[in-house]
Amino acid sequence: MDDKQKSSEEFEKLLNIIDKLRITCPWDMKQTYESLRKLTIEETYELADAIFSKDNDGIKNELGDLMLHIVFYAKIGDETGSFTMEDVLKGINEKLVYRHPHVFGDVKVSGASEVEQNWENLKIKENNGYKPVLSGVPASLPAIIKANRIQEKVRGVGFDWENRAQIWDKVMEEITELKNEVKDLNTEKIESELGDVMFSLINASRLYEIDPEAALEKTNRKFIKRFNYLENETIKKGISLHDMSLDEMNVIWEEAKKED
Repeated sequence: MDDKQKSSEEFEKLLNIIDKLRITCPWDMKQTYESLRKLTIEETYELADAIFSKDNDGIKNELGDLMLHIVFYAKIGDETGSFTMEDVLKGINEKLVYRHPHVFGDVKVSGASEVEQNWENLKIKENNGYKPVLSGVPASLPAIIKANRIQEKVRGVGFDWENRAQIWDKVMEEITELKNEVKDLNTEKIESELGDVMFSLINASRLYEIDPEAALEKTNRKFIKRFNYLENETIKKGISLHDMSLDEMNVIWEEAKKED
């Protein structure tokens, strides 16, 4: 038996387990799309954490948890007569074939960038020939991820910088506008300009093929590690952070940077 057959058997076993849970387990019986939604988001973030930590066992386990949720949603859809697991799988299979004409058709592409452009163009042609470019961006996405996704989508239809180095002029322009509003202490305008600065920096990260979410998370973890070092060192010396000056803290902070 090859790996595909083994995977098919395990998948069928999961389907049967969910079938049984829905009619025998009090907790599983009462679940709905809405009750599962927040749990699915949590599981997705747990997968993201495992990926960030390069934890292969964690990735495997979290993928299993997400697979459970997918099967659960399909089960509810089947019960309500909305769709079945077969419909889910058929839909994604047809979509992948349709949006990869360079693999399953005669279209020629020069590289990954052109594949992305074709993908977005094909999405626009769906739904009776028109679909707003940004309509597929979920409203509930975290702001950084949403900004990055917006920029990727508009790039797919050619709305992008001709030269990625041009983005730095835009970044500096936005920072200057922010500084001007800070002088006037107008909170509403400061917020607006700060948002523009962040959007332009996220755009820069995209152009230089850096994941802004991952970059910020690395900085978060770096800061936590250094601050924990600072806190632990003060505890060892019997000193309270509240009683230290910023200059005194910075001395230990520089030690923490060297530890990195």
